[in-house]
Amino acid sequence: MSWEPLILTFKLALVTTLILFVVSLPLAHWLAYSKSRIKPVIETLVSMPLVLPPTVLGFYFLIAFSPNNSFGEWLQEVVGVQLVFSFPGLVLASLIYSLPFMVHPIQSGLAGVPGSLRDAAFVMGKSRFQTLIKVLLPTIKPSLLTGLVLSFAHTVGEFGVVLMIGGNIPGKTKVASIAIYDEVEALNYGTANFYSLILFGCTFFILLMVYLINGGYLKKLGR
Repeated sequence: MSWEPLILTFKLALVTTLILFVVSLPLAHWLAYSKSRIKPVIETLVSMPLVLPPTVLGFYFLIAFSPNNSFGEWLQEVVGVQLVFSFPGLVLASLIYSLPFMVHPIQSGLAGVPGSLRDAAFVMGKSRFQTLIKVLLPTIKPSLLTGLVLSFAHTVGEFGVVLMIGGNIPGKTKVASIAIYDEVEALNYGTANFYSLILFGCTFFILLMVYLINGGYLKKLGR
């Protein structure tokens, strides 16, 4: 048994979650308040990973970023970036696949903020950015926490997307979900059970803490 798949899994989940948080804030803000005609199209694109088979996304990522493709060849020779069968490729695929799990909670939280609160911030001379950072985000802390945790947990459990674009390279792209599959195929149920228990315990604890914090149970216990 090796700890590398578990370490790589949590590293991927952490990097993906941090990048998603930065990317999703302006996107969720725009989706929450925009009245643009293209808003339904953007919402559809953001939500597609929820219903689209992960192997479909993985397949198109594999085709697009392959060195045999002109775009993939340009990335590798000009930019010096190889996305197929590499950790950066896993990160990019995870960003797309976990995007709705970050955007939707934040968008829902922002949409639920009373308009009078934003108007008051504008009247006081706050810019849109200042209003977002100093007024809106502190108001939607439960939504932010939900988005962060769901994105992290979802990335931990990825299989199809990471297998298609990353393959099964030990220490490089072999995450825990792929390691579990390999061990089951090799009839090493003990090792597969160990990996599974680690992932099960971590995701259960993380989700439980979110429900406790958002439900206010920890505050009630502290009184």
